[in-house]
Amino acid sequence: MAAVASLKSSLLLPSPLSDFSGAAVSISAQNRRKSWQPRGARMQVAAASDSKNILVMGGTRFIGLFLSRQLIKEGHQVTLFTRGKAPITKQLPGESDAEYAEFSSKVLHLKGDRQDFDFVKTNLSAKGFDVVYDINGREATEVAPILDALPNLEQFIYCSSAGVYLKSDLLPHFETDAVDPKSRHKGKLETESLLETSGVNWTSIRPVYIYGPLNYNPVEEWFFHRLKAGRPIPIPGAGNQITQLGHVKDLAEAFIKVLGNPKASKQVYNISGAKYVTFDGLARACAKAGGFPEPEIVHYNPKDFDFGKKKAFPFRDQHFFASVEKASKDLGITPAFDLVEGLTDSYNLDFGQGTFRKEADFTTDDMILGKKLATV
Repeated sequence: MAAVASLKSSLLLPSPLSDFSGAAVSISAQNRRKSWQPRGARMQVAAASDSKNILVMGGTRFIGLFLSRQLIKEGHQVTLFTRGKAPITKQLPGESDAEYAEFSSKVLHLKGDRQDFDFVKTNLSAKGFDVVYDINGREATEVAPILDALPNLEQFIYCSSAGVYLKSDLLPHFETDAVDPKSRHKGKLETESLLETSGVNWTSIRPVYIYGPLNYNPVEEWFFHRLKAGRPIPIPGAGNQITQLGHVKDLAEAFIKVLGNPKASKQVYNISGAKYVTFDGLARACAKAGGFPEPEIVHYNPKDFDFGKKKAFPFRDQHFFASVEKASKDLGITPAFDLVEGLTDSYNLDFGQGTFRKEADFTTDDMILGKKLATV
């Protein structure tokens, strides 16, 4: 098939958060978002002629939870393709009973394994989807059968990663920057290459670090665990490494903005928050979001320790951030959340409710703090 054949051939600003006092942040904006609507979202459902038959690959873990709800609110028919190991519908933090009931009554489910390529081709061909959102695809071999099954597909929207960029001294990363074919995200790069050569109308989104309620990666949760326990926060190096986070609801809004947008045809977009932050600034931002005192930060040299297979810090130890200028210009995207407001949203709706994905593990912290005390 065509897709299978293609597959085979195929500067720095100071952190605005550096002066955080640790006082509890106002959550008036949070209260305004009890029923979340992305900024600029169309409040009326799409007209029948605009309604699309949409397949979401994934949709029950994090990004897809928010994306699928917004697609349904806009009048589209949405089917989630999952293995059925997690419930297809569950009430989200802050979601009203009425909103949950409406979503549950409209979302559809196709149970299967995307690695079963024959199943994918047969079932997707029968459904004839207009648009595919691939949220959990990691390899090009997983995407080729979808393209083969849907020769009349109007748009394929892919969740890639800013992790594909080659490490550089020149930042921020732009969509035209060199990529790293040896990165752990090389499968996403190969998928983008497949899409480019397939002839399909495609759009690829490259998030930086994603955060927000129900985040399965220990991004903000890592800091919240230590703040709640009243422990020092160990940060590698001098703590002035600059990074970037984007709220999951803003990411969902970006995915909505590219749907049917001619400007987004065959384009790649970096998506994240509008500002950058240092590691130390992020620790202070998390403290402010959760109403904790100013955190005690302990810096250490990672080369002084052997942590084995344990990860001592949730971010790559380097400057890592990307320009979102192209998305802002082409799509009119303006993040609804600044960093502290977004972290407050995450804390109030998730960790602050006593829910989290991973239990606290301070093993590496104790190694760092123990060595620091021994050298005092």
